Amino acid sequence: MSGEQPENAPTSRPDHSPQERELHALADVVAGCDSCRLHTARTRTVFGEGSASAQVMFIGEGPGRQEDLSGRPFIGRAGELLTRIIEQGMGVSRSQVFIANIVKCRPTVELRGQRDRPPEPDETAACSPYLQRQIDLIRPRVIVTLGGPATKFILNTTIGITRLRGKWGEYGGIPVMPTFHPSYVLRNGGDRSPLRREVWSDIQQVLHRLGWPVPGKSS
Repeated sequence: MSGEQPENAPTSRPDHSPQERELHALADVVAGCDSCRLHTARTRTVFGEGSASAQVMFIGEGPGRQEDLSGRPFIGRAGELLTRIIEQGMGVSRSQVFIANIVKCRPTVELRGQRDRPPEPDETAACSPYLQRQIDLIRPRVIVTLGGPATKFILNTTIGITRLRGKWGEYGGIPVMPTFHPSYVLRNGGDRSPLRREVWSDIQQVLHRLGWPVPGKSS
């Protein structure tokens, strides 16, 4: 008897929760989306990743070059910093939270080669229902918005991030903590940036809200 699988046979996979199954189905829809101009230049859609039962959800504005190539969110230098914030600052693994963006394709502008830019309002309007569905499925206890565009969208405001960071807001009954985008921190001093202390203060507020211990506090 041949060890080969019959053609079109379903592959073996673990039994997913209803939320995981719905997220997988939504990711398939996103992969074929052509609702705005961003689909014309993308390599891959960047749906998001993490736990379907995450208690914390991080939301940025859009994928960058490395994310567009890989299909994964926050994997460049900014992603490395976000991972340290999650794993060292919060004491949980990256896989225990959920990381997503407002738009699922990379927004770029042609200027001496492709350069990242914030999503335009029509791009956000076309793509945001996917993010809203992700939030509805995951129902995190806390949302952390990363940077101005994500914060303005989630909180439906025009106020800048420097005035909003560190102050609790709300989205659909879910507490929202705005903080600086990791790429902004890197552009303004990186590991030596005073902005890191402000981000750390914001993350501590999240930990207190969740009732989680602050890593290293007793040492």
